[in-house]
Amino acid sequence: GFWSKPVFTIDMVSGATFELLSSDLLIAVGLFFLFIEILKATRIGTAALLDHMFSVLVFVAYLVEFLILPQAATSLFFVLTVISLIDVIAGFSISITGARRDVSFGHGMDPH
Repeated sequence: GFWSKPVFTIDMVSGATFELLSSDLLIAVGLFFLFIEILKATRIGTAALLDHMFSVLVFVAYLVEFLILPQAATSLFFVLTVISLIDVIAGFSISITGARRDVSFGHGMDPH
């Protein structure tokens, strides 16, 4: 199918031939967007909360499609689902870590 077609082919110095498949390119694009999402997860506020909620919804959609649709039962779709799961976990982990840093317990402060 389409996802197994080479986007380009390069003859390497070693004599081997490198082929970048459409599916490999899609995974690379997914990883790039995961990086962007992780950078966005460092924000705080209402926008960050909505972003986390959308990330969870996207992951749930991927998971349901992977389990129910025969067309989604591919290794490419599985890797994209895992990328979505990492986005959810990283987003919440970064938010929790950032929230912990923002909490101050008033050490060294005298109430009188």
